[in-house]
Amino acid sequence: MSISENVKKILSDLPHGVDLEVAAKSRNYDEIEESILAGAKIIGENYVQEAEKVIPLIKEKVEWHFIGSVQENKINKMIRLFDMIETIGSVEIAKILNKKCESTGKVMKILIEVNSGLEPQKAGVMPEMVEDAVKEISKLQNLKIYGLMTMGPALEAENLRPYFKLTKALFDHIKSLNFENVKMDVLSMGMSDSYLVAIEEGANLVRIGTKIFGPRNYSR
Repeated sequence: MSISENVKKILSDLPHGVDLEVAAKSRNYDEIEESILAGAKIIGENYVQEAEKVIPLIKEKVEWHFIGSVQENKINKMIRLFDMIETIGSVEIAKILNKKCESTGKVMKILIEVNSGLEPQKAGVMPEMVEDAVKEISKLQNLKIYGLMTMGPALEAENLRPYFKLTKALFDHIKSLNFENVKMDVLSMGMSDSYLVAIEEGANLVRIGTKIFGPRNYSR
């Protein structure tokens, strides 16, 4: 099946209220454009340098989300390029982002990344610290928290359920606290091999790349 057919099939299969985010890591303009023309409305990019090449070429109105590791030296470009940053994994990086947003007058939509697998080598806020992190970051005037995001460990889809459940429980708990400057609308979980399980566990934004584009070709 073509990229266009894959996008249309996924969109038709997603339950009401669940949005598709096309994970465009290592994809070129033509591939991303085809996914947009097929109905994709949210594009996720992992690397600022890749986003810089394609975003100016895309004429259609779509949302651009940053889903990679936030590097301080790339933040100014990220503010210019993206509508949302899904990978805010610490209060410290949030404060740096907020300060840079202040100087441009932009209010950046963000998700708090949860390290649901308690993996020391990975980014994200540890589950027991999420409430405090949200409370602290919600005070930053040039950021707007829209929800949570998690990756989970590198496991088979079915084995990711506990990590998705944990993140959904945190999402519901934070929502119930009604913090000022916090919307808690978006729960971003699940990728090509795990999005169906993630949806069953409460995800309303799924990041799909391989299932749309096929395996990545890093030699390009």
